[in-house]
Amino acid sequence: MSATTESVALGELLERVRALEEAERSRVEKKNKLTIVAWGGDLDRIWPTTILASTAAASGMEVSVFFTFWGLFAIVKPEVRITGENWMQKMMSVMNPGSARRAKLSRYHFAGAGPAMLKKLAREHQVAHPEELLGLAKDLGARLIPCQMTMDLLGLKREDLIDGLEEPIGAATALLEMREAAISLFI
Repeated sequence: MSATTESVALGELLERVRALEEAERSRVEKKNKLTIVAWGGDLDRIWPTTILASTAAASGMEVSVFFTFWGLFAIVKPEVRITGENWMQKMMSVMNPGSARRAKLSRYHFAGAGPAMLKKLAREHQVAHPEELLGLAKDLGARLIPCQMTMDLLGLKREDLIDGLEEPIGAATALLEMREAAISLFI
């Protein structure tokens, strides 16, 4: 190997070491924290979201759940049916029934038979319903956070959502939540 080749190889190696050192300095210390981006409003997405959030909170983890897009409908009050200010927002609320109580399955809905069977199986196996799990997660200190942009987009107001939620945030703040979490999930 020539002196020039050795010099180039050494320079590249030093550059890689500097890059690794810089990455190490800028590393964020991960907390014992679970962050979930709840984007799906189907029952088979809401249920695992609430099971994981309540279980993590019960085990002492810091928990934040960011509800966005269709997932936001899981935290709409059960008595709220039609929301929005224009016909498109109103139609979106009709097509996406509010609350976990009215959620459909992503597959095998079968005109309501699928969710009824899943709920019956859950009762038989003593699995709490997502609405109960949301309450439990809140009671255990989980932060349930609505997405402000999705609220604006779909015409949802703060009073349309269940009580006890954090103040709505945007994507940039949600990313900060995820950045410091040891575990981040997109459900």
